[in-house]
Amino acid sequence: MAAKGRKAPMPGLVLQAMARGDDAPARLGFTVTKRVGNAVVRNRTRRRLKEAARLEMAAAPAIGADLVLIGRDGTAKRDFAALRQDFARALAKTGIARQ
Repeated sequence: MAAKGRKAPMPGLVLQAMARGDDAPARLGFTVTKRVGNAVVRNRTRRRLKEAARLEMAAAPAIGADLVLIGRDGTAKRDFAALRQDFARALAKTGIARQ
């Protein structure tokens, strides 16, 4: 996916997106590597990414795309409103259609 899709790095996350060419809801995947921290920090980071994506997708769902959110070092400590804004800006930057 990384070679064919689009990538949008933001301060709180990195979004990789690839259009599927259909009208089905977007599929989401989450990745947090060991560089971010121990298991507790990685899980907290993943939960914050999931919640930010859930809230943003509820407001305006993306369609016809596969999305992968990658956690960064500062994701667990980043202000949640800023994290949501990062996700929304990353979606706009990749050009994923939203309803």
